[in-house]
Amino acid sequence: MNSFSIPVRVYIEDTDAGGIVYYVNYLKYMERSRTEFLRSLGYHKPAILDGGLLLVVHSAQINYRRPARLDDELQVTARIEKLARTNVEFKQLVLRGDELLCEGLIRIACVDAASMKPSALPADMQHQLDQFFHSQIEKS
Repeated sequence: MNSFSIPVRVYIEDTDAGGIVYYVNYLKYMERSRTEFLRSLGYHKPAILDGGLLLVVHSAQINYRRPARLDDELQVTARIEKLARTNVEFKQLVLRGDELLCEGLIRIACVDAASMKPSALPADMQHQLDQFFHSQIEKS
């Protein structure tokens, strides 16, 4: 599977008293990966777009498989699963080497900042996401 990926080190602040990553931190790791993916496309403040638009999390489905622990080095991926006019759905994995620790399906919606109603993704972003989406398919 071709996808964007970033390394994440597990620090003590990420863990519970037993040295295991606290469940909500996987969502934070996934957020970082999506943010860095959009940065790689030239969006330096990815959640705040021109024209009064915002990118917000619409929904998240998370499956926890195995625990990450203090000082683990993880890879966190972001792969576009679906692209629509007003949203993009990412399949995200948290891996320790080849071992799947957590997977998520995260839908990000574009909304008007004033009304919080769905709005079309900016044309340039839609185009770049579409190109990345199709390049993933070709490389698979």
